[in-house]
Amino acid sequence: MSVARVTEIICGSPKSFKDAIENGIDRANKTLKNVEGAWVKDQSILMDKGKIKEYRVILKVTFVLDDAV
Repeated sequence: MSVARVTEIICGSPKSFKDAIENGIDRANKTLKNVEGAWVKDQSILMDKGKIKEYRVILKVTFVLDDAV
């Protein structure tokens, strides 16, 4: 039986929410092994003088833990 863990990450992009999600998943895959899925918990924008500066998402990333040896 597998055991999974969920971790929360915040990621951003100056282009779009979709790009922010892809940036977060790419980064999670560099650090975490066995990433199985993710879901968007929240999304927001940062503004500067009325213009969108950054799209941000909070992702819940699920990854399967390695079996203990």
